[in-house]
Amino acid sequence: MYEQRGENIWVAKSARVFPSAYLGGPLIICEDAEVRHCAFIRGSAIVGRGAVVGNSTELKNSILFDGVQVPHYNYIGDSILGFKAHTGAGTITSNLKSDKSLVTVLADNERVETGVKKFGAMLGDHVEVGCNSVLNPGSVVGRNTSIYPLSFVRGYVPENSIYKRLGEIVERRNAE
Repeated sequence: MYEQRGENIWVAKSARVFPSAYLGGPLIICEDAEVRHCAFIRGSAIVGRGAVVGNSTELKNSILFDGVQVPHYNYIGDSILGFKAHTGAGTITSNLKSDKSLVTVLADNERVETGVKKFGAMLGDHVEVGCNSVLNPGSVVGRNTSIYPLSFVRGYVPENSIYKRLGEIVERRNAE
């Protein structure tokens, strides 16, 4: 069951939205999600079942799959976060290149033109991003991957990896 809380804003009745959160539509907040104090959701967003949008987190033009946690002081713009992905405090999905050119995405060792100037990151299921990391425009992080804190990620990070720093990515030994 959903209730309409504004123009094009739909919130599941089981979701918890703190009074100080800003909700701009179009927006869907699914069952059992939590939107905490001073969260700023400015539209074109889906917050999946059981997801957490934390205090002082800004969300714009993004999809958070079920169980995603962006718990505090994050900027998630023009991005897609897979099932149970988690970002540490201060994580930024940068969505605009400094030269304002169109964003490309690396897929199968080829650059794919997105045709847009604003495009953040795509995180696979169960990705863990360490605190104060920046995911540059068009970054793709494969599922079951961890990003060390204070990382500056650009391009593609394979699934089942540990990203330590630029140029140092190791395979996760206990990959499932």
